[in-house]
Amino acid sequence: MSINRRTVARSVRALGVASASAAIALGFAGNALACNISEFSAEAKCDGDKGVITVTDVDPSGIPATISVYLQNNGADLKKVGEQEVKGSREGVTITFAEDWKPNAEYRVHVKAAGYVDEDIKPNLTTPSTACKKDEEPPAPSDTPTPSDSASTPAEETDTPTPTPSESESTAPADTASSAPSPAAGDSNLAETGANSNTGLIAGIAVALVAIGGGAVFFGLRRRGASSDR
Repeated sequence: MSINRRTVARSVRALGVASASAAIALGFAGNALACNISEFSAEAKCDGDKGVITVTDVDPSGIPATISVYLQNNGADLKKVGEQEVKGSREGVTITFAEDWKPNAEYRVHVKAAGYVDEDIKPNLTTPSTACKKDEEPPAPSDTPTPSDSASTPAEETDTPTPTPSESESTAPADTASSAPSPAAGDSNLAETGANSNTGLIAGIAVALVAIGGGAVFFGLRRRGASSDR
């Protein structure tokens, strides 16, 4: 039984279409397995009291990619946090950048895989509004005041002996009593004052004056009497 040429041509044509379809499908599958930016993700986390930034690569093809992280300020790079290389897997491979980030800070994460990816993860990474290390709150004041150390009597003050007055403080000076005037001394002073007074002298002068005055009157009367007899 001979094969019709037309039948053979149709068979060849059908095989060609199937091969082309398979090639296109493989091409799409290859592109789907190739590294692309959608396979990368970034996150800001806390490692205890320290902040970190993690980048995860879920590229099943394992194409090496370089990850660079930059701190942003008003849309511009303020500083470069670091740069690492990652090879992804279907389960995902995560790399970590140590960065003590501040709340609500913005970071740009760039991915570069030669021949596949050279762009940033969109949108930019924004850190949480709460810092990893919380500020310690001061202790609440107690309602009941506790006695201070100054309120209690120190042991040193209790055990310190009371100072005894010295000999100069306890004994009065010897010349204190002698300097105070005594009644006897006062009487002697008064007696001496009476003895030293000029009372006798004044009395004598007064008597002499009276005698002189009397004599003058007497002689005056005699002269007057003699004048009258003539």
